[in-house]
Amino acid sequence: MDVSTYSLKDLLLAALKSEVESERVYQTLAERVENAFLVDRLTFLAGEEVKHNQFIEGLFRKDFPGTDIVLPERTDVPLPVMKIPDESIPLSTVFENAMDAEKASSEFYEALADRVDDSPVQKTLLYFAAMEMNHYRILESEHESMKRFEDFDVEWPMMNVGP
Repeated sequence: MDVSTYSLKDLLLAALKSEVESERVYQTLAERVENAFLVDRLTFLAGEEVKHNQFIEGLFRKDFPGTDIVLPERTDVPLPVMKIPDESIPLSTVFENAMDAEKASSEFYEALADRVDDSPVQKTLLYFAAMEMNHYRILESEHESMKRFEDFDVEWPMMNVGP
């Protein structure tokens, strides 16, 4: 991902916006689903986004002291936007979008690490990139399970109906 045309300030604000939106989506999904294991995974992912947000916010405050953090409504930085989905959208589709967002976030943090001169910050951003891919794998695992059950339901729509 090429982020060389964006200022560090714009990149950090885009990262903050992405983490805030992702946390909201995961938390909202956790409140909507009934599967306790899935609730735990979504709550975990929401918590991870909060931690990333806190680090990026600290980085912003260090690099831009005295500047208020105002998240842009939209940004040109190439990060997918995670939105709280309509309840009619299949959960597997929501997870596909979230997987795309996590993969793009990983690429983004790798590119952002190249823009930072501070070695400990670079290492943390690269760690974030790896964590985002772990998030991707968590979502991928859940997505595969969902698809199996959705596919089964499509093949046998009345499977739970008695004689």
